[in-house]
Amino acid sequence: MQKTTITTKEQFKQNRQWYEVDATDVVLGKLAVFCADILRGKNKPNFANNTDCGDYIIVRNAQKVKLTGKKLTDKKYYTHSQYIGGLRTRTAKEMIAKYPTELVYEAIKGMVPKTKLGKAILLKLFIYADAGKTHEAQKPTKVEVTK
Repeated sequence: MQKTTITTKEQFKQNRQWYEVDATDVVLGKLAVFCADILRGKNKPNFANNTDCGDYIIVRNAQKVKLTGKKLTDKKYYTHSQYIGGLRTRTAKEMIAKYPTELVYEAIKGMVPKTKLGKAILLKLFIYADAGKTHEAQKPTKVEVTK
């Protein structure tokens, strides 16, 4: 008779790795899918959708991310301050110019679960607009976004 083994949360914590992705000339959607899969742990054979089994990921050069089609001018991002008249609308071009890390973060955030687990998963994401801070102590593995 075969036995099913279940990896516990503590075992996943011990085996976490660090990955580094360069976002230069990578399409935003492909980057977000790739990062979300690594953060959730979908690239591992012992993936469990109810556990935080993913790895850490560092995204560099967020300001050099690419958008296809007319998204640069037509796509809008909305935020609201919860006050009357507090709706703020920005185009993707403005977001890349002023808030590139927020643009990438929102794209990845939309692809993880909207639960406590999703919030815990997003804590393992580090985004930098340029070459940014070095994480030499963590010894990240450089990964290319698959096309």
